[in-house]
Amino acid sequence: MTAQEKKQLMAMACRVRMGAIEGVHSAKAGHPGGSLSAADLFTYLYFKELRIDPGNPHWADRDRFVLSKGHTAPGLYAALALRGFFPQQDLLTLRQIGSHLQGHPNMNETPGVDMSTGSLGQGVSAAAGMALAAKYQGKDCRVYALLGDGEIQEGQVWEAFMFAHHYKLDNLCLVIDNNGLQIDGAVADVMSPYPIPEKLRAFGFEVAEIDGHDFEQMEDAFAKARQTKGVPFAIVMKTIKGKGVSYMENNAGWHGKAPNDQEYEIAMQELRAQLAEVEGM
Repeated sequence: MTAQEKKQLMAMACRVRMGAIEGVHSAKAGHPGGSLSAADLFTYLYFKELRIDPGNPHWADRDRFVLSKGHTAPGLYAALALRGFFPQQDLLTLRQIGSHLQGHPNMNETPGVDMSTGSLGQGVSAAAGMALAAKYQGKDCRVYALLGDGEIQEGQVWEAFMFAHHYKLDNLCLVIDNNGLQIDGAVADVMSPYPIPEKLRAFGFEVAEIDGHDFEQMEDAFAKARQTKGVPFAIVMKTIKGKGVSYMENNAGWHGKAPNDQEYEIAMQELRAQLAEVEGM
């Protein structure tokens, strides 16, 4: 990755975070914490990794992305808007009646959304099914899914992991956002999923462990995923919940709460300052 590419991704990630905050503030509801922790991943996927065409969202040979932790839709919507799937001003209609941007992704309403999600644990099963279907159809498209570390407390997730290994789904790449927090507190206290990488390896996955805010580590991990044959691949990324907004960082209280007007202004000022710093590099 060149320095210029990294700079562009860092700047875009700031804009994704700003879009997520704008949407949640406008809706007066939503999930900012996990949207911000995954903002760098959304940026990398939609601006570097995925084979997609915003002008043809239903292109049959596109790569697929499933947001299994569907409540972090504000971050996904911000990336989709910036990538050109729909106007950025639509972000301000989040969760409004009649809007195509609801609290959880709806594949029937939102351009660029490949699977309706929100009931935790189910998205990874859908992603595994997509990957198997692509194998049967002889397509070379890849399927990606993002799960929360709290989400993997669900039993269905592990059934899907067994399925993915059994069918040798090497076209499937799972990403686990390990920000360490869920709505009720620390995942280690609620129902510990640790050690996550070791458990995934026991289920037959090749695994990469990365800093989820480091684009160079992401690039290396996704390259390894594409090169892996015969088994599915998982990326466990360590992240900071609420990344980019000082008062939200590592604070479980911001899992599912919208900022008020004053908090919104502070968040946007901080993110604008980060963007200006990146652009000045």
